[in-house]
Formats: sequence, structure tokens, C-alpha cells
Amino acid sequence: MIPSTFEYARAGSVEEALRMLKEADGEGKLLAGGHSLLPMMKIRLTSPGKLIDIGQIRELRGIRREGDRLVVGALTTHSQVAGDPLVREHLAVLAEAASQIGDLQVRNRGTVGGNLAHADPASDLPAVAVALEAELEVQSPDGKQTFGADGFFLGPLVTALPEDGLLTSVSFSIPPEGVKSTYVKYPHPASGYAVVGVAAALGTGADGTVNYARIGITGASDTAYRAEAAEQALLGKKPTEEAIREAAARAAEGREMNGDLFASSDYRRHLVQVYTARALRKLLG
Repeated sequence: MIPSTFEYARAGSVEEALRMLKEADGEGKLLAGGHSLLPMMKIRLTSPGKLIDIGQIRELRGIRREGDRLVVGALTTHSQVAGDPLVREHLAVLAEAASQIGDLQVRNRGTVGGNLAHADPASDLPAVAVALEAELEVQSPDGKQTFGADGFFLGPLVTALPEDGLLTSVSFSIPPEGVKSTYVKYPHPASGYAVVGVAAALGTGADGTVNYARIGITGASDTAYRAEAAEQALLGKKPTEEAIREAAARAAEGREMNGDLFASSDYRRHLVQVYTARALRKLLG
């Protein structure tokens, strides 16, 4: 299909983008990589009156370490994240998730900020964001504001991002030294989106028991969520097969599962348990 008529403008800075958003009076949409917004426009799920291209704002790109957090600029592409030495050294789970998004063209154009702001419940990065306690920095005419990942994703395609705000960066907590992490998913055969995806980071102490556990789930529910019941089932335990099964069995606890023509809610609940177990075995085996 063909999108409805719209105006186009390119912003050269964050301040200019915010000014354009304000002038659009609720009719403006920010355009980064375009892989989330443009398909929705083509089927007219959204029809903005004005597109504000922020793709050339250099200050929104790049990856750096700040203390115990890794900061990723909102316009950093998935390919850049997947291949970045800092990410691969400190956050293997983020590199793995980014490398499994879409296809090569999507990864070369799609951005971290656009992905998270779009809040597709089947997207990969939200699982990493909730697992690694991501903080999303937003700039608006009222100043800068930081949202925790657990309060940023409100529902399918709905976030706490203000209408006149721009996501500038996202920072992820770096796990303690020795912690291993991974991302595994069951991709939809047509779209590549996660029917279920699991981001996990685990560490063990000198006595061999699990002393660090973070598990994020995407694709299964209306928003990505942290499987805290599964984490608690692991902490203080030896990483035995029985402990892994018990933890995986609790990965969908307290959550309502989505259902569709491809995967029922019961099947998704089963997949959450199966893929959580796979992630844990990969890290603890």
C-alpha cells in the first residue's frame, strides 16, 4: 500500500528536531532507520503529517563505557552494536541479540533507539533492556529525563516516551566480571521476529553456586519482562540440570501469554520454558 501524504524535514541537531516536533503540534514523527515506522505508514496504521529525519545527528551515535554501564547512542545501528569490541567484551547478550535482528539490510539501517521506542512486543532488544536494567535517556523541551526499562515499555507499541520527546541514548548495566550472557530465540519463520526470545546473564561464586541471575523474556507477552521468579529459583543453587528445569518452569510465572494464529498462549508459555532452559544450559553447561 501507499502511505498518506506527509511533509518531510531533516533536523541537524537534537534541539532542531525538538523544535520541529513542537511545531508539528502532535502530527510529527521522528524518522531514524525507518524499519519500524515506514511499514506502519504503508499499511496506514499510522499517518503522521510530518516526518522529521534525525538520521544525520552525529551526537546520537556511538558506544562508550561510563563506569559500570555501557552507553549506546540512539542512532547506533544494530550492525554497529553487534560488531563493537566494547559490546562483545562486556555485553555478549546485546551483541547476540543485535546480530539476530531482521536481515543484513535491517541491521545496517535499523537503530537501537528506534527499535526500543517502537516497543514491538516481539522485538529482540527489549529483552536485553529489561534483563540488564537499561536506562533510557530522553530529551524534551522540559529537559532531560531518564526512564528505567521496566517502566518504559507500557504495552504493544506503547512507551513512556513523551510525544514531544526524543530518545537520545540507552545505557545497559555491565554485569560483574566472570558473568556470562547470551540471547536465544525461536524466530517466526516469515518475519524473523521473536515468537519467544530469552536474554540471560548468569554468574557463579567460588563455591559454585549461582550468585548473579538476570533473565529477560520477549515475544511472549504484551511487553518484554524480567523473569524474576526464575532468577530467584537459581540464586544460591548449584547449576544442576534439576535447578535449570525448576527455574525454567517459573519463567512465565505470573504473566499472561499472547496468542495468535502461529502460536497459542499455551504454546508460547511452553516455548518460554524451553528457551529459558536452553539459555541456562548454554551458560551453565
